[in-house]
Amino acid sequence: MQGSVLLSSAYLGSVSYYQTVASADQVRIEQYDHYHKQTYRNRCRILTSNGVMDLSVPVINTGAKMCVKDLRIAYVENWQQVHWRAIASAYNSSPFFEYYRDDFEPFYTRKTEFLIDLNMELMRVVMELIGLKTEVSLTDDYLTETSPLDLREAFSPKTESTLPLRPYYQVFDQKFGFVRDMGVLDLLFNMGPESILYLK
Repeated sequence: MQGSVLLSSAYLGSVSYYQTVASADQVRIEQYDHYHKQTYRNRCRILTSNGVMDLSVPVINTGAKMCVKDLRIAYVENWQQVHWRAIASAYNSSPFFEYYRDDFEPFYTRKTEFLIDLNMELMRVVMELIGLKTEVSLTDDYLTETSPLDLREAFSPKTESTLPLRPYYQVFDQKFGFVRDMGVLDLLFNMGPESILYLK
């Protein structure tokens, strides 16, 4: 898949999401779409000793149809501490957690106002660590033309990705077997520098 791809914003997107990023020349991230609950825009999946766990970033939703770019993160509860403890607990015995932890831990101590900013900054770090050179930019308006391949609704917790994902090492594979399409942290902490070879 070469060329330009249109994706929704994602909080630590899935492995198949990053497989799509890796195979494109250019990615546009839609920031003018309406926010929907229970999407990867503010949710990611990790694999813990108890199985798959969803981590959701709470947002301040006014109830009106809100653009993703306008979504503010809620800090009423200490979700950052909950997320980081869960990530550390799930991956502290993975081969590359210690190697990468300093790149991610600061996101769970400082406060970012807007969800889109958190997602884009995490995406930048993930791409840098994996070595992905795909050009990524935000949309300037809601895109209705289909010149970029429109995959805004292709990645959802409610539907399994149809992209072929071959197994890679996971910490709990003795317990669960290979679990498909976790958040990209699962690939990065388990495969390290080989992540780029896996995605491509």
